[in-house]
Amino acid sequence: MSLTKATLSDIVSERLGVSKIEAVDYVEHVIEIIKETLESGESVKVSGFGNFQVKSKSPRRGRNPQTGDDLTIDARKVVSFKASTLLRNHINDEE
Repeated sequence: MSLTKATLSDIVSERLGVSKIEAVDYVEHVIEIIKETLESGESVKVSGFGNFQVKSKSPRRGRNPQTGDDLTIDARKVVSFKASTLLRNHINDEE
């Protein structure tokens, strides 16, 4: 099972005791703030959870797996996530 925005909104609604509409709004706002921050090139650090960072990838040579033709993969930006030590320990049941 994966955690969707809808499921997350339901959990927020239940735990905070707010309406589902308010919870959806809260979740959407937080995600929008994270997106805007990453779009501006800044990192997002959530203490105890991890860091989201935008990294630049250089253009590189690739190959079409169906035809075998060589091609150039354009430069692009990607978002990377590095889990905090606390999160890694929690996932691995280490205290």
